[in-house]
Amino acid sequence: MIDRRAAAARLTSGLLRTLTSGGPPVAYALIALCCLVFLISPLSGFNPSYGTADALLAAQAGYFERWGVIPSELWDGSARALLTPLTALFVHGSWLHLLGNMLFLYVFGAMTEERMGHVEFTLFYLGCGYLALVSYAAAHATSDQTLVGASGAISAVLGAFLYLFPRVRVTSLFPFLFFLPLRFPAWIVLIFWFVLQWLAVRGAGSGGPGVAYLAHVVGFALGFLYAWGRYRRTDRVKTPATATEGESQP
Repeated sequence: MIDRRAAAARLTSGLLRTLTSGGPPVAYALIALCCLVFLISPLSGFNPSYGTADALLAAQAGYFERWGVIPSELWDGSARALLTPLTALFVHGSWLHLLGNMLFLYVFGAMTEERMGHVEFTLFYLGCGYLALVSYAAAHATSDQTLVGASGAISAVLGAFLYLFPRVRVTSLFPFLFFLPLRFPAWIVLIFWFVLQWLAVRGAGSGGPGVAYLAHVVGFALGFLYAWGRYRRTDRVKTPATATEGESQP
């Protein structure tokens, strides 16, 4: 049974530690904003103003069309369509979609932001996320299916993390190892994750959009190349002693 008062106290204590220790405000703000957007959207089920049954489904479809990327409409030159790769970064299709993305951003975003700095990390996140979604839309230019989610931007964070912190150990849960929490160097976890995304892209063939694996691959490559170009003349973090917080699931 969950002690709500104890849980609230732990949450408050964690927030206070983050604020007083000068933690990564941009990464945490992005997480908070994505969660807030989802909670007030018709997708969470918490806003009764959207109605139920058919009315709720219509509201959800309209929400995706308004804020998501529709590849076939992206190239019509309208300002609204060109903005959708930015707005889509803050829209998620389900609780699982949201929580999975936010977990990865929480684990890998903090150290990446601290290395880059707040302003650079913000521009890096938004720019790579935008380009990842546009690249996916270009590959499926005739599709009418809507594309949403922060996966492209977060994949860029993973790519940058791989270059900047290759030997930092992260806790990972591997399904084929019965979800045992094991600690591996970041380069093993992230290369394994990238290979899975690449194989998924190859397996998708020409069947059209589904999970945006191509956006993951493009985002990861952009993040790695950016970090390589920006920081190759400086020392990377190679010590295995520092660990990230949380868990990652490739």
